[in-house]
Amino acid sequence: MGPVDLFLHFLGFAAPALVVAAILAPAGRILLGRQRGGLGWWQQLALNGLVGVAVLALALWHFGVDGKMASYATLVGAVALAQWAGGGGWRA
Repeated sequence: MGPVDLFLHFLGFAAPALVVAAILAPAGRILLGRQRGGLGWWQQLALNGLVGVAVLALALWHFGVDGKMASYATLVGAVALAQWAGGGGWRA
């Protein structure tokens, strides 16, 4: 497998996490408003993306296969928690 194929495989693996992060970062700001002391939208996007990819990598390690519904449910919960924490929700 060449470097291009490896990169495309990684993008396919990380795509669910990146899409959830890309939807949740602006949606959180629209629905909840910018909270005082919260991260900027691009910082929130990066945090959500990193948390999402880490959760999918841990789920791949735990289950041994990619694409389990439990992995995606955990992904949504973990990214929502990162969105809440990054937005300063713990201060309220």
